[in-house]
Parts: sequence; structure tokens; C-alpha cells
Amino acid sequence: MPIASLRLYLVLLSGLLTLSHASGQLAGRDIWFTLGQVTFETSFDPEFMTETKKPKVSATVLKLDGNQIEIEGYMIPLTGQVTQSHFMLSKFPQSTCFFCGKAGPETAMQVFMKDNKKVKISERKVKVRGTLSVNPVDASSLLYTLENAEMTE
Repeated sequence: MPIASLRLYLVLLSGLLTLSHASGQLAGRDIWFTLGQVTFETSFDPEFMTETKKPKVSATVLKLDGNQIEIEGYMIPLTGQVTQSHFMLSKFPQSTCFFCGKAGPETAMQVFMKDNKKVKISERKVKVRGTLSVNPVDASSLLYTLENAEMTE
């Protein structure tokens, strides 16, 4: 592909991404790609006497903070209950989620269902919509939280 064509393609792609962000809702599989735009800075934490990795999210991710998104993923239950109003959603099936060492923390989020509605835990991929909260600061919490969530599929 000639460089001029590649530049035009990138400009058009950038414009489409901007339009999807401007609508206030980002949907589809590309959301995990967008949320994956995170780098990690390793530093020594004197309080815990160990090295820690602090996330540095991209400006694109920060723009999603407080916006409604729709995302597909796999449910990871937080209790032994069949139905839950608070669970984890992972880009990958549980056997390869970041808790098992196969991916990073940018591949999962905690989900709080709207009005504490309990939903049945499924091993199949699900789709949820809610308000994204981005947390690049508090290491004791997850990087992403989806609040007021509703199942869409």
C-alpha cells in the first residue's frame, strides 16, 4: 500500500473512531482493543518493599471515563451464588483471564448491575452495557468498573 493511501486510511479510521466516541457510546469488539491501550510503569514501593506496576492509560481510554459503553466478555463469579449483581467481566474465558497469569489487568473489569439486579452466571460470552469508570490511580481497586450495567444479550 502506498504511503499516501496508508495516510488517508489512517485519517479516515481516526475520524470514525472520533465519531464513535462522540456518540457517547462505544460498542462492539473494538472496545477491548481500546481499553488495552495501557502501559505500565514499574517502580519500587517502600511501603510494601516490592516492585509495583502503575498503569498509565492512554488519552483515548481516559475519554471513555464516565461514558456509556457496550462490551462483550466472559463472566467470572465473585461468589458461589448462581445469580449475582456484582461480577467480573473478562475479555478471555476464565481459564485464560489475567488472574491466571495469561493477560493483563486491562483485560477485565468489575460489573455492578443496575438496581442491584441479579443475573444468572454464564460460561458463554455475554454483552453488557453500562457506564465505564476508569481508575488508573488506586492500586487496591481494578482499572475498570462498569456501573449501572444491563445485559444486552
